Amino acid sequence: MITIGPSLMCADMGKLQETVIRLDHSKVDFFHFDVMDGSFVPNFTMGPDILKDLRDHTNLPFDVHLMVDSPENYIQLFSDAGADMISVHAEATTHLERTLQSIHALGLKAGVALNPATPLNTLDYVWDVMDYVTLMTVNPGFAGQKFIPATLQKIEKLKNEINKKNASVVIQVDGNISYETIPEVVERGAEMLVCGTSCLFKKDQALENAMQKLTSFIEELTSTNKMNS
Repeated sequence: MITIGPSLMCADMGKLQETVIRLDHSKVDFFHFDVMDGSFVPNFTMGPDILKDLRDHTNLPFDVHLMVDSPENYIQLFSDAGADMISVHAEATTHLERTLQSIHALGLKAGVALNPATPLNTLDYVWDVMDYVTLMTVNPGFAGQKFIPATLQKIEKLKNEINKKNASVVIQVDGNISYETIPEVVERGAEMLVCGTSCLFKKDQALENAMQKLTSFIEELTSTNKMNS
């Protein structure tokens, strides 16, 4: 099952509440929050107060992607703000397994985020404590970057490893997820699509229309894939 999560860093910051309500009504599956600290990545975005302000306007899961140094210091903060899922970068924490355990201890789903150049063997000893993997298909920090083609092989390798282990781990992809790249990432095993300016937040298209177009595209794609399998 392919799920869609709008990347709210790509939305109009002055209309976040309205955006969440409209997208909720348009039947997105989750909301994705990119949290950046200006250190791990060269940008600043989205603190816990934004989650608190939006939490009452939807019952959909809040997926928090911590692009911050020492993410273990902020797990409780974002849990209290309303997060349902938190992914941390393997590159940003010294004790990855402990950090994932702390996310689970709060009753949340735990994810590991990997930069494009980070090898998959980073996951070797945390398979039993993660629920999803966020594979960055651009270098993190800014919206609107070009998709890195080498990450397609990475998605496929990860999916093969999940199948080999019979693990209950979902692949999320984040970075220039567009109409051109969605068929490629889905074919290789991605199930959670973080969608931003490449396919959802379009200045010349209403959110509802953009979401309907995206949903129809994915439904047609998955239907075709089933017929061909």
